[in-house]
Amino acid sequence: MVTQRTVVVVGHGMVGHRFVEALRARDEAGEWRVVVLGEETDGAYDRVGLSSYVGTWDRAGLALAGNDYAGDPLVELRLGVRVTGIDRAARTVATADGPIAYDALVLATGSYAFVPPVPGHDLPGCHVYRTLDDLDALRADADAALASTAEPVGMVVGGGLLGLEAANALRSLGLRPHVVEVNPRLMPQQVDTGGGEHLARMIGDLGIDITLSSGTTDISPGEHGLAVTLKDETVVNAAVVVFAAGVRPRDELAREAGLTVGERGGVITDLGCATSDPAVFAIGEVAAIEGRCYGLVGPGYATAEVVADRLLGGDAQFPGADLSTKLKLLGVDVASFGDALGTTPGALDVVVSDPIGGTYAKLVLSDDASTLLGGVLVGDASQYGVLRPLVGSSLPGDPVSLIAPAGDGSPGIGVGALPDAAQVCSCNDVSKGTLCSAIAEGACTVADLKGCTNAGTSCGSCVPLLSQLLEAEGVTVSKSLCEHFTQSRAELFELVQASGIRTFSGLIERFGSGTGCDLCKPTVASILASTSSDHILSGEQASLQDSNDHFLANIQRNGTYSVVPRMPGGDVTAEQLIVIGEIARDFGLYTKITGGQRIDMFGATVDQLPLIWRRLVDAGMESGQAYGKSLRTVKSCVGSDWCRYGQQDSVQMAIDLELRYRGLRSPHKIKMGVSGCARECAEARGKDVGVIATESGWNLYVGGNGGMTPKHAQLLAGDLDRETLITYVDRFLMYYIRTADRLQRTAPWVESLDGGMDRLREVVIDDALGLNADFEATVERHVDGYGCEWKGVLDDPDKLARFVSFVNAPGAPDPTVDFGEKNGRKVPILLGTPTPSMPPKKEKA
Repeated sequence: MVTQRTVVVVGHGMVGHRFVEALRARDEAGEWRVVVLGEETDGAYDRVGLSSYVGTWDRAGLALAGNDYAGDPLVELRLGVRVTGIDRAARTVATADGPIAYDALVLATGSYAFVPPVPGHDLPGCHVYRTLDDLDALRADADAALASTAEPVGMVVGGGLLGLEAANALRSLGLRPHVVEVNPRLMPQQVDTGGGEHLARMIGDLGIDITLSSGTTDISPGEHGLAVTLKDETVVNAAVVVFAAGVRPRDELAREAGLTVGERGGVITDLGCATSDPAVFAIGEVAAIEGRCYGLVGPGYATAEVVADRLLGGDAQFPGADLSTKLKLLGVDVASFGDALGTTPGALDVVVSDPIGGTYAKLVLSDDASTLLGGVLVGDASQYGVLRPLVGSSLPGDPVSLIAPAGDGSPGIGVGALPDAAQVCSCNDVSKGTLCSAIAEGACTVADLKGCTNAGTSCGSCVPLLSQLLEAEGVTVSKSLCEHFTQSRAELFELVQASGIRTFSGLIERFGSGTGCDLCKPTVASILASTSSDHILSGEQASLQDSNDHFLANIQRNGTYSVVPRMPGGDVTAEQLIVIGEIARDFGLYTKITGGQRIDMFGATVDQLPLIWRRLVDAGMESGQAYGKSLRTVKSCVGSDWCRYGQQDSVQMAIDLELRYRGLRSPHKIKMGVSGCARECAEARGKDVGVIATESGWNLYVGGNGGMTPKHAQLLAGDLDRETLITYVDRFLMYYIRTADRLQRTAPWVESLDGGMDRLREVVIDDALGLNADFEATVERHVDGYGCEWKGVLDDPDKLARFVSFVNAPGAPDPTVDFGEKNGRKVPILLGTPTPSMPPKKEKA
């Protein structure tokens, strides 16, 4: 029998959460019970992505997956709990709720923002940039400043990585940022003098004021909030001041408990992350491993893995840290790796500076120019993925050619030049050899590699390298739609548009071969429907449809069909509800409220469908297209009309969106949601298109899907007015419809884009392809040409003729269908085989 012990984790940040996950994944016998104490009221969230909170104000969007440990009886999470002391002799930690005993204690307390002791640093309007609460407070002061000042200034003390992120946040809040840095260059820990000059020039061009080799000497109440005196006695009137002058380890608990701490702070540990008390471990930023603290998430995760292994009897040691960084600051690529500042004795610098093109690149080489030691990239960091893993190795070519600006004919290098030992993913310590082994064992997509190695699942900077590695290893995924078309779906879409061909036979005769199959026929049918308003059952198109579109209804497991009238945004009249109820009663249908705020009626036979739809159409209802690869529903909450928390009219927005995009055919089904506030009652972030109301407009999220691999939608743009929102949705949908693969939903499509969300923003917002006018015009043509597909059937005798069952025509009951009861509910019983009038089912609805 296993004797269960308790490990208490103080701190529920990214590293603390990683430790809990690592321990629970390894502890199959349940040796350890875990108690997690978090001082913040929010569970573990992505602090690296803290700046993305600005504009969305969506705390849930930053939450780390599984941070509530729901369903795990061996993990107890207590949020909003501050640990006030450690009794090492009794092995307890003190909290306001009383002491908690431990067998092992893990300090994951992280760090705090350093505030220089400048007179006035604690005045109202002074902030740090560390937590979600910090950003909420900053937003409140910024909003107040905007209400009273024409162009309020936001002062940032510190020009490092965090300072530039804070400057971007202030700009997003409507303030004019002014960055003050005591060093003669920005980001002094990451870039050299030349790189800093380029960075300052590019950021200055964005309208951000920069003062270098200076600092603040006094802060006092001023004309627009605060008067900030700089080192040269210049006074800047600022609405807010943000201190981003570095961080310090939160080691106060360890100090008070008598644990050994470093001269510059941090809890001293050995390579096993054990402190001077063998029952106490330190991980993440608070850990001074053999005297050194590491402020990046990658080394923090490594410490979490080490302690998880040690608690289960292992002997893992801290493997060292890769302090390389790659990021985009204010739209400017910045990367540094290895000995970026050239501190190695005898190091040589190879520099390519292009101030006109806005790029700067430096490689640091050994004294014999044979070994890469490090580098700096500003403006273009595209070579970072292959250069960083080469640190410590011989260069595969001429150094200048490796960093020359793109387009000058230089070949650069590829992933094939990396040795197997090269670390491709530094966050999760995944080597090229590990990835190659995974590919050899059958991984053939980036998603496969992520799933089996964890590469690319943290910061994501190595994801482009994963794609290159698949290609280098000879993994080629054919773009051919099927044996009859060598083109991909996106290519066929362009061919249809360019050629004007409106039939499958015409398309396959000119661009394909053979007679077609169950893959290409529905795909071409969808493309034809996406590029015109012709009825999908008109002419040759009718024979191309799959089983659901063939009868404009979803086939069920017993061969009957469902009937789903549209209810835009969940809006329905009492008269329509009465008609639905009468139909369900008269035809003996089972009714259910769907997850998309509609009423589904189950159990209709083919010959009953026109009779049912005649009554629905006469009642003013139309096809809900629950059968099609098209817009299904736009779910909404009750919004500002009824809800006391509602900030915008979410119901009307949902109705407008549903009526605009109803009937729009696409590679896969599309679902949308509109929430009237951040409480998210419409679950908009689980939809392909999600809209969430803010005080000043709407946030637009895209790429959320349910299914086998649920995905949260990601923010595309924030605080949009109605017209801009709809314009962006138009562009997003048409870009997706034109370029996605067959049966590819929006989440994997966004992930497959080279550049992901950044690329999507370039296309949708910045018109990188020059196609936005065409996208918008296409949607307008769809809106103008829309017609209810079921009304089109009812008005056409030729189309109606297909809704007669050969077995039970006309009007006799279908002998293959019967119903029973289960827990008081009507359920289908399959007695025989589907009626001969039903085509074989070709794909899942």
